Parts: sequence; C-alpha cells; structure tokens
Amino acid sequence: MTHQRSQQVPEAIAQLQQQLDQFRSTNAPRRKLPESVWDSAVGLASQYGIWQTAKTLRLDYMGLKKRLLGSGGPQRKAAQPAFVELVQPQQVELEEYMIELESSQGAKMRIRWKASAAPDWTSLLRAWREVER
Repeated sequence: MTHQRSQQVPEAIAQLQQQLDQFRSTNAPRRKLPESVWDSAVGLASQYGIWQTAKTLRLDYMGLKKRLLGSGGPQRKAAQPAFVELVQPQQVELEEYMIELESSQGAKMRIRWKASAAPDWTSLLRAWREVER
C-alpha cells in the first residue's frame, strides 16, 4: 500500500519558481541569478524555511543559507546559557509538576515529579550534562 503526501507549495514560492523557470529558459546555463531573485528567495526562506525554498526553486541550499544568515534573518546559533533561579513561595504543596530542560546542543529532558520534596537538582543537572559530552 502506497501513501502519497500532498506537498503544497506556497503561492509566493510558486510565483518565484515561475520567474526562475522563465529566467533559466531564456538565459545560458550557469548564468548568475539576478540579486532581486536572491533577495526574494531569502525572504521566502525566512518565512517558509531554507530547505523547502531551496528545493522548490532548485537553488543551492548552502548559498541560500549564507545569504539568509548574512541578512540578519533567523539564525541557528544557540544562545548563551542563562541562569534561571527558581524561587519557591513559602508553604506551597505541589502534588505534581513538570520541568523541561533544553541544552545548547538541542538535547531535551522532561521531568515529572510527584512528591512534595524537590530532588537534588544540582546532581541531576550535572549528571545530564556529563552524559551529553
């Protein structure tokens, strides 16, 4: 049994794709694309993603990514780790709570806790960081 995914190309990408097809049919292969085309592609990549835009428009993924990151678009660099202090109000009884952590490398950990006493967070986080290395 085969499953087909209906991939719908956003209208804005489809319009630029038509312009690119026309440019490619009237110009020699390997001719440099006009900057206006790249600017439009960068705008679409910031909205719909680099991969989808590059694949649909048959553009160089890394070239588009460099232009997007150079234009001040969304960047994948991880932010510097920040310290967050959790201050518990006095005399609060927690029946259950959940804490989610995400490292700068993208690893995630979710903790569900069903006790009134908190775990040893320092040891837990230290052990998690050691496993990541």
